[in-house]
Amino acid sequence: MSVVHVTVTAERPVATREADRSARLARLARPALGLLLPVGAALLWEIAVRAGLSDGRLLPPPSRIFQEFADLYGTGELQRHVVATLLRMAFGFGLGTVAGTLLGAISGYSGLMRRLIDPTLQGLRAVPSIAWIPLFILWLGIFETSKVALIAVGVFFPVYLGTMAAILSVDRKIVEVGQVFRLSAPAMVRRILLPAVLPAYVVSLRSGLGLGWMFVIAAEFMGASEGLGYLLIDGQQLGKPAEIVAAILAFAVLGKITDAILAAAAAPFLRWEDVVTRR
Repeated sequence: MSVVHVTVTAERPVATREADRSARLARLARPALGLLLPVGAALLWEIAVRAGLSDGRLLPPPSRIFQEFADLYGTGELQRHVVATLLRMAFGFGLGTVAGTLLGAISGYSGLMRRLIDPTLQGLRAVPSIAWIPLFILWLGIFETSKVALIAVGVFFPVYLGTMAAILSVDRKIVEVGQVFRLSAPAMVRRILLPAVLPAYVVSLRSGLGLGWMFVIAAEFMGASEGLGYLLIDGQQLGKPAEIVAAILAFAVLGKITDAILAAAAAPFLRWEDVVTRR
């Protein structure tokens, strides 16, 4: 007697496939939604200038700014200035992140160290960025070292404060749970402390990155011969508002791209979060 094996392939319901397709479309449309406001404002200003409501001299229309970008790109100036700014930002962000993380972790873990160093750092945090420029030039010269140091200062304070606050806010109950299960010190750090600290730490990194982009402008005002900050000064001295606006837009685009990269890099480590929604 032969036995016939019948393989049944279960097809997903049509409603489920439609829901998945809608979800994919929503994920694709989400970045485009963020462009509505700036693109809409740019179109309105272009129409206003073309209609003669403004001459567009002090605030050039998007078409003129786009032409400025094309001219800078054609001569290679845009690439050179962008690379110079990105390199300064990368080194400054790296140094500020390492120093802020180490001191923030020490202050958060040790009450004695927190009482020792935190008052001084909180006082220094209130010093405006431009106040550091003469001192850094005197100490480090006018070249790249002083610029990177200034950016690192801007990144340091948000990372330090966020790391310390994240450690201090760890729920005592989850630490006690780890102790009940007799976790070793490395296991306690890996399975309890790091997941508890990571969400706030990522926020502090993003805050430090944003402040670093603000400090990089001040850094490139320190006698730089290349960089987007140099473009700002060059446009102001030569009376070229299109160049100034192009440099500002380049800062905005680079800042958004680097923030998105940082958020995307941190996302796999935050999948465990049981949040209400991710929209």
